[in-house]
Amino acid sequence: MRTVYTPDDPPARGLYPLLTASVAPRPIAWVSTVSADGVPNLAPYSFFTVACTDPAILSVTSIGHKDTHRNVVDTGEFVVNIGTESLMEVMNATSAPFGPDVDEFEATGLTSVASDRVSAPRVAEAPIAFECVRHDVIDLGTSAMLLGRVVSVTIADDVLAADGLPDFNSLLPPSRLGRHQWGYAPRTRELPRPVK
Repeated sequence: MRTVYTPDDPPARGLYPLLTASVAPRPIAWVSTVSADGVPNLAPYSFFTVACTDPAILSVTSIGHKDTHRNVVDTGEFVVNIGTESLMEVMNATSAPFGPDVDEFEATGLTSVASDRVSAPRVAEAPIAFECVRHDVIDLGTSAMLLGRVVSVTIADDVLAADGLPDFNSLLPPSRLGRHQWGYAPRTRELPRPVK
């Protein structure tokens, strides 16, 4: 037996909670921006991935046209910070419905640090920060996909492995699941791709 839903006949609570409970775990982009008026903004987004590697482009989807969306449209810049398990609570706190005149760094006790290449600050407590300039903003109706070209990457030395890449077990990035669930970093195993 299987239960079938369609956009015309969705579950009682709609497709959104079904999508987020099914497509999991999802990495979290902790996006920092600054408004045209100079107010810093910070919010987590779990509709996030790498969109292209050459040029390096990250994709963040904003459900609704929130402060982050407006700031990216207005300034053309944003930073994708990568949080850790130890930052889960404060990452979640930055998702509160603050007004556009509120600095989420200040409201949640986080430290903003000037970025190297963009005007938006980065989160000092986050071990990785991707500074991005707007490549495109794609309006999807009730959502918008923000595509950012990476212009600088800052990585804390204590999460770097000998090969120069972040060590997953040192980074311990959290994820979003369904409902109000957050995920801890999962167990890992080495599984090389097959070769002919």
